[in-house]
Amino acid sequence: MTAKHRSVALAHQARQRRVGLRGLACILAFGWLISLSAHAERFTVTDIRLQGLQRVSAGTVFNILPLKVGDTIDELTVRGLIRVLFKSGFFRDVRIARDEGVLVVSFQERPAIETIEIDGNKAIKTEALLDGLSQQGLREGEIFKQSTLERVSLELERQYVAQGRYGAGIETTVKELPRNRVSIKIDVEEGKTSGIRHINIVGVDDFEMNALLDELELKHPSLLSFYRNDDKYSREKLQGDIERLESFYRDRGYVEFRVLSTQVSVTPDKRQVYLTINVNEGEKYDVAGVNLIGELNELEPEALERLLLVEEGQVFSQARVTASEERLTGALGNAGYTFATASGVPRINEDDGTVDVEFFVDAGKRAYVRRISFSGNRVTQDEVMRREMRQMEGGWASTSLIDLSKVRLERLGYFKGVNVTTPEVPGTDDQIDVDFTVEEQPSGSVSATFGFAQASGLIIGGNYQQNNVLGTGNSLNFGVSLNRFQESANFSYFNPYFTMDGISRGFNVFYRRLDFDERNIARFITDSLGAGVNFSFPIGETRRINLGMVVEQTDITEGRFPAQEISEFIDKNGSKALNYKTNLSWNASTLNRGLFPTRGRSQAVAMEIALPGSDLEFFKLTYNAQMFLPITRSLTLRLRTEIGYGDGYGDTEALPFYEHFFAGGFGSIRGFEVSTLGPRTTNPTEDADGNEIPPGFFRPRGDPFGGNFLFEGSAELIFPLPFMKDSRQVRPAFFVDVGNVFNTDCPDVSTNCFDFGTDELRYAAGLGVTWLTGLGPMTFAIAKPFNVKDFDDEETFQFELGRTF
Repeated sequence: MTAKHRSVALAHQARQRRVGLRGLACILAFGWLISLSAHAERFTVTDIRLQGLQRVSAGTVFNILPLKVGDTIDELTVRGLIRVLFKSGFFRDVRIARDEGVLVVSFQERPAIETIEIDGNKAIKTEALLDGLSQQGLREGEIFKQSTLERVSLELERQYVAQGRYGAGIETTVKELPRNRVSIKIDVEEGKTSGIRHINIVGVDDFEMNALLDELELKHPSLLSFYRNDDKYSREKLQGDIERLESFYRDRGYVEFRVLSTQVSVTPDKRQVYLTINVNEGEKYDVAGVNLIGELNELEPEALERLLLVEEGQVFSQARVTASEERLTGALGNAGYTFATASGVPRINEDDGTVDVEFFVDAGKRAYVRRISFSGNRVTQDEVMRREMRQMEGGWASTSLIDLSKVRLERLGYFKGVNVTTPEVPGTDDQIDVDFTVEEQPSGSVSATFGFAQASGLIIGGNYQQNNVLGTGNSLNFGVSLNRFQESANFSYFNPYFTMDGISRGFNVFYRRLDFDERNIARFITDSLGAGVNFSFPIGETRRINLGMVVEQTDITEGRFPAQEISEFIDKNGSKALNYKTNLSWNASTLNRGLFPTRGRSQAVAMEIALPGSDLEFFKLTYNAQMFLPITRSLTLRLRTEIGYGDGYGDTEALPFYEHFFAGGFGSIRGFEVSTLGPRTTNPTEDADGNEIPPGFFRPRGDPFGGNFLFEGSAELIFPLPFMKDSRQVRPAFFVDVGNVFNTDCPDVSTNCFDFGTDELRYAAGLGVTWLTGLGPMTFAIAKPFNVKDFDDEETFQFELGRTF
């Protein structure tokens, strides 16, 4: 073999090594093209025949092919056809041949994905991973591409590395199935999150290192790190810490502060990292001047300048600048300039080391509301929601009025959540729509009752209660109930919009028989029949005055062993009373929700008087207040108090005993039995027939009797339940309760009666949970009472249906 022949052979072997499967297919296609051109340079297509199709339809192929019967093709046209077909992504091999005037196209389709299985993942949920794969084109039923799978595998590894899991690994397996299908299995080895070994901030001169480290979310390992997980590295936490450092410095006058670089060094076992942050502190600057610049339209510059929190002579603070921007845009938004912008920019004066802060304001055009719409309300009528609107259609868009409308919807108590969006109207630059989206929750129930309650024993009854009757916003309640201590029937109706300007009206009719002859409170029986009507008048956005009248007939029957206090009252006032009661109250509420609020406060002052001319003349004053204080995004502090006082007037010396306040149980001081705190009765010396009762027949402490003065308070730390996706219908809380009931008008025969004194206050602490079910709120509590005395009845575990806290 000559040298020339040897060089040709070697070159040929080198080319063969570089040629892959795709290259071989191209060579074959090129060879066929040479053959085709040798036989016929050009020909007219009389028909097109497709071979090898399985899932891809012939119609799809014909839509892709830029060719039809009757066209004339040549070598260049065939090359273009092959490129177009490969580009579609449906095929891994395409061959074109000629049979006389028939163009024969043979395909080998790419396999379809039958299933995708992910195993070993815990830090990232399977649903999130499948969603990410789907966005990359890997999902069941789609065409499988090996290159896409490899790219996705690398991206998954990067996501785990971003979480600090440097030992993470992704292994993929592709299994071929019959009918040109494949199954994909992705095995995830997440590894453990790398812990922080040491954090070093380089370039710090003006602050203590510990003060800066306290600002960071990433922490050095500590005894509580196993609980807080604050020593686990992640890229997101690092980015957040960089922003915290920038805020720390710029809020203290360091306008030019910069984070120059960050280095993350991983130990060989990939279990720990060393973090280094390089910074340039720059100089500290004071504010020399504040200017307001821009297009303000008809708004007065002086009014906007009063909103600025940045003043001459202050140390520069980016937080004050940001707050001023928000106040400016808020004021402009309330005036209808929804698209207004405001930005504060510090201008450094190199000569004297100060900055001028210039606020650039662009009010833009005033925006008007074209339409207000509601969605998600399957039961509640649009009219009910629309009457809560404070933003009107056709008026200019006010940010505060839109927010207030949202809050008013939340206060109704019909919805789990309310969201509002303000999209621009297409084709305009001065109109928006206001779209409210709500998620309804149970607002009532229809039930037949056969059950057991802790305080009342066996319960039989039926009840229809609806706070949103047929979506009208009116409330209706009708029920009958029979238990060990009570027989009752009641009907009530309330219309919150009796008039269009917000005057409410309600009325009720009731019958109630209370038989406490065998209960753990003072033994007596009352039969009451009455009816009432009430009106409520708005005196502001969050305040109302309520006025009502009730006529009530009450018959009192002593128990078999009546307490001496009850016998004394009946001797003085008789056993029957027809009373004409009027009640006047004032309430105010800024709570953000009707059920399970998380912020705001409410107060109510009420006075009830049995008018002159009634058989009994008395009055009762009550004050209720609660406040919700957000501590963090997930923790809320609730403070509650209730104070009540009552007394007789005219011919009635004291508050009737059956009108007494009681304390203990839910809504009062948990950890004690319902209504058992406070003064006790004095045991009788004779039974109802006048027979003498021997000493020791009764317990010496008597039965709960209540009192005319009530004081209660509580503090609750509300927190979310872990591992619950939707916690809006469940509210747990740690609580501390304090209070008791007292009597300032103790009867002469009383031996266990006491007036107010701090030493008589009772305390309790514990854990409670309220669950909003379709039958109504269900509340459980476990409490430990304190300052317990001989007369008190403890109850560690309590439950109740129908009350929230």
